[in-house]
Amino acid sequence: MSICLRYRTFFIALCIASSLLFSGLTAAKSAQSLPDFTVLVKESRSAVVNISTTRKKQKRLPDSHYDRGFRGNPDELPFDELLKKFFGDRGGNHGGDDFGSERESLGSGFIISSDGYVITNRHVVKGADKIVVRLSDRRELEAELVGMDKRSDIALLKLDVSNLPVIKVGKSEELEAGEWVVAIGSPFGFDHSVTAGIVSAKGRSLPSENYVPFIQTDVAINPGNSGGPLFNMKGEVVGVNSQIFSRTGGYMGLSFSIPIDVAMSVVEQLKTKGKVSRGWLGVYIQDVTRELAESFGMDKPEGALVTRILPDSPAKDSKLQVGDVIVEYDGKPVYDSSRLPPLVGMTPLNTRARLKVIREGRPVTISVTIGELPDQVGVSSGDPDERHDSSFVKRLGISVMVPGKQQKKELGLDEPGLLVSKVLDGPAREAGVQKGDIIIMFNGEKVKTLAGLKGIVKKLPDNKSVPVLIQRSGGPLFLALKLSSK
Repeated sequence: MSICLRYRTFFIALCIASSLLFSGLTAAKSAQSLPDFTVLVKESRSAVVNISTTRKKQKRLPDSHYDRGFRGNPDELPFDELLKKFFGDRGGNHGGDDFGSERESLGSGFIISSDGYVITNRHVVKGADKIVVRLSDRRELEAELVGMDKRSDIALLKLDVSNLPVIKVGKSEELEAGEWVVAIGSPFGFDHSVTAGIVSAKGRSLPSENYVPFIQTDVAINPGNSGGPLFNMKGEVVGVNSQIFSRTGGYMGLSFSIPIDVAMSVVEQLKTKGKVSRGWLGVYIQDVTRELAESFGMDKPEGALVTRILPDSPAKDSKLQVGDVIVEYDGKPVYDSSRLPPLVGMTPLNTRARLKVIREGRPVTISVTIGELPDQVGVSSGDPDERHDSSFVKRLGISVMVPGKQQKKELGLDEPGLLVSKVLDGPAREAGVQKGDIIIMFNGEKVKTLAGLKGIVKKLPDNKSVPVLIQRSGGPLFLALKLSSK
């Protein structure tokens, strides 16, 4: 073999060895960079509990979305019906399907004080005749229900025992998207199962509850995890696992947890008052679209657009107006409408809050004294009353009529407006106006009569978006409407 060939062979062998060594070092470095959850789990799992309940079995409707699950086309059902509580039935039917028979259900929880206070989800213990908490040392203790809160889905239990292991409470406000988190619970009855993932997003508003800024993660959670803790990498609880988005009832990568800051506030009120009070502003709001931002003279779409001010509310006693866009609440930015309810809800009652709003393109500061959120806030729907004569507004492509008193009452509408009885092709349909809507305001002007509406429409500019306030069965709503050339 020539010297040149020997050198070439040696050089190739050296390159291969270097490559293998580099690959090995890279793999080792990558392995070292992955998080290790073993210490966290060892230190925290003893404060995580299994919760089982026994209740009188009630006869359930055959078409209950909760019982049957949803396995069809998700577009055929509202989004909130796809949010399945993952409170797992054990299938423990003792004595058949008759009234009076018992059934067992399963969930998770965690101990927050050594004298026996335990947090779980309300839907885990709701309606239970008996609540049994199984500790990590296999002891089973019957728990007393101290109280529960429907809006946050938090329940507080009490065990008659002392010297219990306790979790460390963190601050959910400090969480960041992309941060590693760990869940410990009892999916399908398998105690102290550990799953991990990352924070996908914060401040999620779900249709089931607007006053909770949910933490979204991709942590695998399933029936039985409900009420269990969500930990950060410091071993601190930052959330209470509560809901999943699923087309099958099982894990699909979208999990939602109640922030521990919200949960602990609820717990403190349940301990001291036996109920939970929340701040209330008394407005209906919606997101600001690009077209609406243009119509309101805003540089970009942001904030919470006020579509209605409720009577006898804190907002009614302030200088807040329909059409104001709230972009800041007590110094905290309001990027979209979902950010506002949690901020207001966490505000102590009778506190003066400062709101920065955009009104007619200009910033305005308003002061509001926050009241207490009533138990029921909302409006009911009603069918259009077709007995009234209607008139056609050609430029909009709609027919309108004066709504009946009963319908206005059913919609909770206490101001003038015109009912849309027919929608044809045209600017109104393109804007999203529907049959049954009541037009309350058009381009900042109140709509009281047909003649008044035609007068407003006649002077509207072409090819420019203008705001239209309507009342729909779900509440008030702003739409952006653009008229083409006459």
